[in-house]
Formats: sequence, structure tokens, C-alpha cells
Amino acid sequence: MSRMSLIVQKFGGTSLSTPTRIRRGAERAVRAKANGRRVVLVVSAMGSATDQLVDLARQCCLDPPKRELDMLLTTGEQVSIALMAMAIHATGQEAISLTAAQLGLYTNSAHTRARIQSISRDRIDRELSHGKVVIVAGFQGVDAGGEITTLGRGASDTTATALAAVLGAELCEIYTDVDGVFTADPRLVPGARKIDEISYDAMLELAGAGAGIMHSRAVEFGKKYDVPIHVRSSLTEERGTMIMAETAGMEAISVRGVTLKEDLATVSLIGVPNTPGVAARIFAEIAGHNILVDDIVQNIYDGGTHATIGFSTDASAVAEARAVCSRLADQIGIESVEIDEDVSKVSAVGVGMRTHTGIAATMFDALAKAEINIENISTSEIVISCLVPRKDGTKALRYVHDAFGLGVDQPSGSNSAATA
Repeated sequence: MSRMSLIVQKFGGTSLSTPTRIRRGAERAVRAKANGRRVVLVVSAMGSATDQLVDLARQCCLDPPKRELDMLLTTGEQVSIALMAMAIHATGQEAISLTAAQLGLYTNSAHTRARIQSISRDRIDRELSHGKVVIVAGFQGVDAGGEITTLGRGASDTTATALAAVLGAELCEIYTDVDGVFTADPRLVPGARKIDEISYDAMLELAGAGAGIMHSRAVEFGKKYDVPIHVRSSLTEERGTMIMAETAGMEAISVRGVTLKEDLATVSLIGVPNTPGVAARIFAEIAGHNILVDDIVQNIYDGGTHATIGFSTDASAVAEARAVCSRLADQIGIESVEIDEDVSKVSAVGVGMRTHTGIAATMFDALAKAEINIENISTSEIVISCLVPRKDGTKALRYVHDAFGLGVDQPSGSNSAATA
């Protein structure tokens, strides 16, 4: 199967929220097939089906077992794949729906946060050779013991790009309810603009910093296997945003976009003995419970004998993080564990930060003008992030977006996003 002969199309929940939208997705797949391509679809659960299932689970059990939660949540995608197959059959084309187990998409055993380990292409190749459109359930996998797993919320993107990589697809199209990747969330920043092209690295940082348009692991697969990703609206025929390898012109733009990550909390371990191996033990225990850690800060005091070690994590992981760190406090002799569930993170991202100066100063000045206190600062080569009080999150996002001129057209090389 040549690289140019296959396309992977992924439809998110909003693109499948009604039978009409499912039929529209089916028509796109059929058109791609009519143009000579082999087509693999990846679908999410319909609309808010996953949220409804989570709510149902919590009505039965305040803390549902993760294995059983995975069993429940994967039923949403099973509904979608069957309906999509029916919609394609209604057009006169052949299609077949496959769960992860039927396909052979294997993960580790971390329920609710599993990671893909391998994908068999045998079944897909066989069905494609018979002229069928193959429809795969996103978000789910199966471990070596046959247990059903899920990849984390929003991870149907990851299923799609992983399949595109394995199959050598020409393109992976991510269909959603927005026109592409924007300089900020347009629901929060009315002046945000669509970006035509963005590098894998910049998109990876935007996704990790809270841009909900793409799952970060999906971008990782795209970058590793050089799969072009086209994020576009399922409601129009307009071109969206291409996520692709970095080009020379991309570095001329200092900041490509800004993001806000609201559902965060910080965990601070006060009075940690400052001896070799303690930090390693703390974070090994945290990793062992599959708690995702964002920024880490350490401050030494008492003449170097003690430290405060803090980290941020998703608000959904706070209860487990508190329990793990409290046990560690008793075992290691840590004075106390403090939790702050009232923080958000605003980030500025751009590959041009490698060659432009004054980015941090511009961002800090914007927050100062907004009279917003910065609680923590973290940086990498192409991102600057500030933790701020959650109540100030949207205000911070708007001020930083305006400070870099992202809402108006700017001359090439200025502090702007690409012209839409």
C-alpha cells in the first residue's frame, strides 16, 4: 500500500452529535474514496456521551474503579462506529466497524491513561483490500491480558495519528467544530485568529499547555513519523490548519499562540529533608500512581538542610496526589503537604522564541498591566508559562494575547501569529 493511497479521517464528538452530522461525516469519507484513496475513519463518542457516562458512573459510585470506568466509557465509541458504518452503507459503499480489540490496538495496563504499545495492521489491510471503508473506535485499546483500556480524554486524536503512522497515510485529517488552530481559544478571546500552518513542536507545546484542539500525544506521533495533520471544521469545506515539520519562515514569528489551562492544582511538600535520593523517591511514587506532573519547583532553606518541593497537576488527580504525598510525608518525615486548587496557567508558545529577545518581558509586563500576580514561572526553549489565580485566568489570557499582537495582522517577523 503506497503512502499516497491512504487517508485517515478522525471525527470528534461534536462532529457526530446528531444523525445528520454522522451522515455528513460518512459523505466525506465516501468522497475521499471516490477520489481514489483508501479511507480509515476514527470516531469519538457522540456529542456529550462520554460526559453522560461519567456522570452515570458517579451516580452509582463516587470513586468508580478505573477498570470498570474503562468498560463503561468505551461503549460510547462502539455506538459511533456502528452508526457511521450504517451511514456509509446507506450511500451504497461498503464499510466495517472495528473495536480496538478486533483491530489489535494494544496498550499498557494503565486504566483511564493507557499508552499505545503496538497496532496490528493485518485486519485493516484485509478489509481495505476488499474495498471497504474501515471505521475504528478511538480512545480505546486492549492490554496483553485482554482487558479493555482507554487512552485518556480527547485521545481519539492519538488513535488517529498512531494509525496514520502505522499505515503510512498521506494525511491525517482531524475534523472538529472549529475552523482550525487559533492564536487563542476564540471562545475566550474574541479577536483570536486561525493559524494556517504550525510546526509539530509549537503545536505540541500548545496542546500540553491547554489548547484543547489537539491531544499532545497525537502531535507526538505526527512528529515522530512525519504524518501531516490537517485540523479542520466538519461543518465547512474551508482549509483549516496544517501541523507539519518546521519551515524556515516559522522561526520569524516569535509567538504563535497563547493558551489557558484552567483545571490545575499545585501540590507543595513543605520541610522535605534535603538529602540525595529523596526527590527521586517522591516522584517515583507519584509516577507509580500514574499522576501526571506539570511544572516542578524546589526551594532550599534552613542552610540547605530542608526544601520545599512543589508541582502542578490536573485538578482531577488532586485527591490521589494528596493521598500519595501524605503517605510519603509520614514515611520520609516531611512537615506538611499543602494543596492549592485555585490556579490556572497561561502560556505563550512559539518556535521564534529561539531567536527573539524580550518575550518574557512582554509577557510579564502584560500581566502587570492587568494587575495579576504571578505565582510561578516556568520556561522551555519555545514556551513561557505563568501560574496565576484561577479567577484571573481569562483576563490573563486576553492581556497576553493582545501584548503579542496576535489579534491583528502584523508585518513578517514581528510578535504575531501567522496571517490567517
